[in-house]
Amino acid sequence: MGLFDKLRGELIDIVEWIDDTRNTLVWRFPRYQNEIKQGAQLIVRPGQLAVFVMHGKVADMFEPGTHTLNTQNLPLLSTIAGWKFGFNSPFKSEIYFITTRQITDLKWGTPNPIMLRDPEFGPIRLRAFGTYALKAVEPKALLTELVGTDGIVEADEVTELMRAIISSAMADMLAEKQVAALDLASKYTEFSEELRKYVQERIDDEYGLAIPQLIIVNISLPEAVEKALDTRTSMGVLGDMTKFQQYSLGEAMRESAQHGGGGEGLGLGMGVAMAGRMMTTPGVGMGVPAGGSPVPPPLPAWHVAVNGQPQGPYSPEQVQQSIAAGRITSETLLWSPTIAGWTAASKLPDWAVYFQKAATPTPPPIPPQ
Repeated sequence: MGLFDKLRGELIDIVEWIDDTRNTLVWRFPRYQNEIKQGAQLIVRPGQLAVFVMHGKVADMFEPGTHTLNTQNLPLLSTIAGWKFGFNSPFKSEIYFITTRQITDLKWGTPNPIMLRDPEFGPIRLRAFGTYALKAVEPKALLTELVGTDGIVEADEVTELMRAIISSAMADMLAEKQVAALDLASKYTEFSEELRKYVQERIDDEYGLAIPQLIIVNISLPEAVEKALDTRTSMGVLGDMTKFQQYSLGEAMRESAQHGGGGEGLGLGMGVAMAGRMMTTPGVGMGVPAGGSPVPPPLPAWHVAVNGQPQGPYSPEQVQQSIAAGRITSETLLWSPTIAGWTAASKLPDWAVYFQKAATPTPPPIPPQ
């Protein structure tokens, strides 16, 4: 290699950035020890901005297009470098390419729950997450506050800062709006735009960035609150509890009959019916009816032996219904606190009458011929 070729190799005559990424905010042209040639071509592609920095000061700025570097289009750099009469020799300067297009599909979320005083649930903790887009709008502020001497600045490097700012803005917005937690889902679109404005006020002048888009994807409640809401929703779906209990009791009896008189379905149905009476009549089960006056103690409850296992307790009405349905036979063992031990139903005075067969009457005499 000759001397001319060696010197030519140390001079840069084309300055450009071919961006093959989707999340790079700032890229510094790798000049190293090379010098930029007088009359070099600067190529700035759409969605880019080129900024010259010398001695730590932001000088000239170039928008998309092809530019020939000379004294005429580098006035600020000429002043900083002290080129009073122009220059005809190579020069050294840091060149930063800044992405001016939107960087989309960035994620944000609240690292810690946001405390909220809800009018219905009281103090609760909320978590939120979503997406946002980022765009550089003020190169000088961006270079000064975020870039410094870094050669490459990716969008991921500012996500932690953005998450902190968005979380803080989210807490301020919810405190100001005073919206019930159950109404937040209906306001995602409205609150997304409000939150974007909150964040934009905090970053535009200080960091030279813009938030063209911010979306709230979800605001979640604590697990305990979600379970309580599920329970309340289930109760609302049931509607008329009395009709539901009657239906459940009938289904339990039918299932018991299909399985040969097994006591599990019977116990479920009777338990639902007893719970229904307690729920539909305030105070029942505590000795106080709906009117507030004391009531006599209930009739003794009965237990039924099914496959060697006790089932119950059941009310006398429930035992009577089971006898009529054939689920309790004369040999079925019953027990209550009023008797000594397990006894066949046909031998108990309260239930023996249900198993007695009516005597067949004597036919009338045959009249004489």
